[in-house]
Amino acid sequence: MIIKLATGLLFSFLLGFSEDVLSGDKEAGEARYNETCINCHGPAGKGVASYPKISGKEVSYTKLKLETYRDGVKIGPNSSLMFMMAKPLTDEEIANLAAYLKDARYE
Repeated sequence: MIIKLATGLLFSFLLGFSEDVLSGDKEAGEARYNETCINCHGPAGKGVASYPKISGKEVSYTKLKLETYRDGVKIGPNSSLMFMMAKPLTDEEIANLAAYLKDARYE
């Protein structure tokens, strides 16, 4: 009984946090983005030529996409390029990138 209560309280406590709080470091994400992602997706993920806009998406969406690419699952026409880019990313780097891209703006 006590274990169920404690588990329920912990779950409720965690749900109270916003997605951003649990996701990653925006500044670290921006630094990592500027190392490689900017070359195809442009400043602040605005999109360039056949490379899509990747900013403004929910953190969970971006994390899922990057994790899927990292796992080698084809999900679009540029998948083979994204496999190479996502393969070396750690969970922390993915969280940081997702946090940065959620609110990234090109000026």
